[in-house]
Amino acid sequence: MAAQQGMPSSPLRVLEEARGMGFTEAGDTADAVAAEGAYYLEQVTITEASEDDYEYEEIPDDNFSIPEGEEDLAKAIQIVQDQATDTHILEQKTVLPSKYAVPEVVEDFLCNFLIKMGMTRTLDCFQSECKARADLLKTQKERDFHRMRHKQVLQERNKLINDLKRLKLHYASYEPTLRVLHEKHHTLLKEKMLTSLERDRALGQISGLQATLQHMEKGRICNIPEIKVGQSGERGTVPEGPTQKGLREAREQSKYKKKMKENTKDSEFPVDMQPNPKLGSCKENLSPSKFDYKLNNIFRLHELPVSCIAVHPCKEILVSCGEDRLWKVVGLPKGNVLLTGVGHTDWLSDCCFHPSGNKLATSSGDTTVKLWDLSKAECLLTFEGHKHAVWSCTWHSCGDFVASSSLDSTSKIWDIQSERCRCTLYGHTDSVNSIEFFPFSNTLLTGSADKSLSIWDARTGKCEQSLYGHMHSINDATFTPRGHMIASCDACGVIKLWDFRKLLPIVSIDVGPSPGNEVNFDSSGRVLAQASGNGVIHLLDLKSGQIHKLMGHESEAHTVVFSQDGESLFSGGSDGTVRTWS
Repeated sequence: MAAQQGMPSSPLRVLEEARGMGFTEAGDTADAVAAEGAYYLEQVTITEASEDDYEYEEIPDDNFSIPEGEEDLAKAIQIVQDQATDTHILEQKTVLPSKYAVPEVVEDFLCNFLIKMGMTRTLDCFQSECKARADLLKTQKERDFHRMRHKQVLQERNKLINDLKRLKLHYASYEPTLRVLHEKHHTLLKEKMLTSLERDRALGQISGLQATLQHMEKGRICNIPEIKVGQSGERGTVPEGPTQKGLREAREQSKYKKKMKENTKDSEFPVDMQPNPKLGSCKENLSPSKFDYKLNNIFRLHELPVSCIAVHPCKEILVSCGEDRLWKVVGLPKGNVLLTGVGHTDWLSDCCFHPSGNKLATSSGDTTVKLWDLSKAECLLTFEGHKHAVWSCTWHSCGDFVASSSLDSTSKIWDIQSERCRCTLYGHTDSVNSIEFFPFSNTLLTGSADKSLSIWDARTGKCEQSLYGHMHSINDATFTPRGHMIASCDACGVIKLWDFRKLLPIVSIDVGPSPGNEVNFDSSGRVLAQASGNGVIHLLDLKSGQIHKLMGHESEAHTVVFSQDGESLFSGGSDGTVRTWS
């Protein structure tokens, strides 16, 4: 009977002894069983603490990382299990060894025993428990590793946030400096303008003193004036010396010029304009357009970039303007320099021949427009009134007016006879880069950096119409010889053709992205040439829409113009050369 009661409890007893209490002798085990009662299994659910309330601690920023071998998670888990076992023992008042271990040999023995006894369900539970324990340990290790990585990522994020804040503060510290530098820049510009005015005033004084010295040298042969003293002690009449005489003559001449200028009447704008003579020539010229231009010659005329080329209306000569403050008259086809003009104090931007061809108008970065007599190589007039650099100038067909456009967002019409500004054109919101009179009329065309073209009445100074369509700053605009079409180019190389009668766009052609610096038609009005920022001269056939390219400039091409007969083409570049194509 005793044997029968011991058999069922024998496997359970052996399992409990093997898992926690070790192996003892058979007698001791029986005594323990009799004293403490039978052992039983109890299911325990292990709950993990929620990670929602987990607080991460900052660690020093020294690239701290724990090697995989030093993470003794198994030891920590063993300590937790020991504490749980101690608590359970105290509750049951059972005295068990404080330390125990389950070697792998014991697990193998239990497995073999369960197999031998045919206890497959117990074996499966035992193996599942062992596997679950191993998975739990692995998961806990991964959890602790990811916690550590999370701490490092948080630390790096906080470090980046601090760096961004530091950079923002550093950038903000530069803003006052930039503001101060900007104010200093404006102050220096004002001082520069004042210095230039003082320089001009000093040059005027020097020229006056030189004239006085010349008069004094001429008057050395004169006798020293005698001073006669009368009985009353008063001085008599003293002869006038050469210095006083020169100053008096200069004052009288200045007064005379001022009086003549006040008495001079303004020129009248022509009312009945003669028809455009180019209309008939355009209809008669039925020869095919020329596109097969070849580089013929290179004239090295300027030390700095060429800004403008103008062809004489009658003679085989051209004028080139450069940023070296000079304009030169060049004979064709050899390119010999016939005349050099000196007078501007800053770079030249544009030039234009008088309709008769005996005068030349030039515009400059020194804010002035000058008129020159080509036969005497002398400056006839200087128009001052713009606040900033003058970009372009053009003659009226009657030859009595000159129009100019400036960086100060205005255009001005100058009267040659009265030598004054007749009208200032306001309307553009940015630099006015080009200006041109409509052939044989009182209509003006301006192109501006505010991306618009404007049509003006020169007699009233009012804007009659504005054309919009460009997406970038307009660099140049011109009429066809017949005047029925307008061509314009902008800073991204887009060419637009406009119907001047309907004031509507016709076509838009993109030859960019290099900027288009200047556009000009040939004498027939069927070919349009554009000087591009990449050094290419684009020729547009208005009839077929084809684009031909002339490659020859080594650097940027600034200006291009056709000869009067259309057989030749002239272009100027940033290398200071003028190239002829024929």
